[in-house]
Amino acid sequence: MAHSFAHGNHSHTQKQVKNRGGLSDRDRARRVLSQNFLVDPYAVHQVAKAAGSHGLVLEPGAGEGVLTLALAESCTRVVAYEIDPLPAGRLNARTRGDDRIEVVRGDFLTARAPREPFAVAGNIPYSITSRIVDWCLRAPALTSATLVTQLEYARKRSGDFGRWSKLTVLTWPGHSWELVGRIGRESFRPVPAVDSAILRIESRPVPLLPAEWDTAWREFVEYGFTGLGGSLHASLRMRYPARQVDAAFADARVDRGTVVAFVHPERWLTLFELLH
Repeated sequence: MAHSFAHGNHSHTQKQVKNRGGLSDRDRARRVLSQNFLVDPYAVHQVAKAAGSHGLVLEPGAGEGVLTLALAESCTRVVAYEIDPLPAGRLNARTRGDDRIEVVRGDFLTARAPREPFAVAGNIPYSITSRIVDWCLRAPALTSATLVTQLEYARKRSGDFGRWSKLTVLTWPGHSWELVGRIGRESFRPVPAVDSAILRIESRPVPLLPAEWDTAWREFVEYGFTGLGGSLHASLRMRYPARQVDAAFADARVDRGTVVAFVHPERWLTLFELLH
């Protein structure tokens, strides 16, 4: 059964009239909504397999439901969000009578996170990747998020470049980040300018730090990424006793000259515990 709610300024006409730039209104809608639909069956299988089996899974940017149907094969219930009325209507018609699938015509980012354990999986609009990731990280009952993102974004967050972003380090006590597959640009229509990847964010059943340390951990990481002194070692020596910092780096087996982004999140945790 389809549900709808406010779309803000995202409502679009369905007429295929060419505009002054030579684009149809549908083409303009795709650009505004950052729509590149996954059409390769093998890539769809890759994403569904990486997502795994769940009782409840939310799918942002469902489009016409290619991935929705694949997710429904291994998940008890799929709630598919699509903000564009045309593909949302097609998906609703396609899945009418299927008790496994609920279609929501609206913006996933305005959805309230379920209180029961749930997962997120989807080929998300690249233009709002960070906002969707932030939504997932804030959801207390999230078990995992399996997202198709730009390849560079996935490599940056997962440490595939050999360095780690501040967001990855900040969230490491509660979430792991992994690049679990790559998808070529030819697997999408329209064909995007860049390749994509499957990024999996998994919530840890037991956080690596107790909740009472959350504020101290955030302050520690934020300070470490300020770049003061040119390295993490130099930065921390400006905040903690020099001998204590030297001993912590030795125990954590982190070279003193290592640039901040090249320190593995696990080493950050070791240094935090040694310095606190």
